[in-house]
Amino acid sequence: MKQEMLKFLSIAQSKKRENKQVLKDLSKSKSPQLDNLFREESDNFFKKFSCLDCANCCKTTSPIFRDVDIERIAAHLKLKPGDFVAKYLHLDSDSHYVLNHSPCPFLGTDNYCSIYTVRPQACREYPHTDRKNINQIMDLTYQNTLVCPAVASIVEKLKTDFIKK
Repeated sequence: MKQEMLKFLSIAQSKKRENKQVLKDLSKSKSPQLDNLFREESDNFFKKFSCLDCANCCKTTSPIFRDVDIERIAAHLKLKPGDFVAKYLHLDSDSHYVLNHSPCPFLGTDNYCSIYTVRPQACREYPHTDRKNINQIMDLTYQNTLVCPAVASIVEKLKTDFIKK
């Protein structure tokens, strides 16, 4: 992972309490400007960095696999959905299918995903910084500050540009 990306994660780790409170406060915001700022800062981050430089999400966490994801990926791998589940997934405490372990078994040493074209919806949407009504997922955003340098960077930028205005 690039040094600058590690720096963002380190800052987020050192500011866990502050970030949690800031994002909790932002969850009450109804400002459409918040969505725009997240989207704009996300675009700015990804002009400089690539997920392939990091892949920390794939190395440390698991997406939720919906039934449609399971069926699509199983077909791609020429497996029956039940066999795919038995080999790769388990139900978590919220009754969601997640990977048995990290890193993701479909992540290559070059940080490329071997099932990229059929990856789960949660992977397609990650890091969830270009959503409408982002204020509704501030708990998830906080968790993502600890995993994704992009989210950590965006939150730091928002604290200086959005909150202090």
